[in-house]
Amino acid sequence: MKLRRDVFQAIADPTRRAIITLVAVNAMTPTAIAENFDSSRQTISKHIQILTECEILKQKQKGREIYYQLDPNGMKEIADFIEPFRKMWDARFNTLESVMKKRQLKK
Repeated sequence: MKLRRDVFQAIADPTRRAIITLVAVNAMTPTAIAENFDSSRQTISKHIQILTECEILKQKQKGREIYYQLDPNGMKEIADFIEPFRKMWDARFNTLESVMKKRQLKK
């Protein structure tokens, strides 16, 4: 059985979150990703490796270049964890909105 890194530990790092944001829109090479940071190319490559091991990023070979892009399926574990909290906050904001509307009607 192949062990996988913890996805929540991976996204805890601000550099890795920034990499996810970068590749969410367009697939990028490691060099193109590294150009957006003050860190060394080696350091960025390590971050990319961690994100790939967590299946948040996937790689695609185009000729001699490797491109990294966001794997939406890899984000599912995160989304599933956050969903109950989103529902809770939606309910609270809906209640607050109702209270505010009632107060405005009384004026």
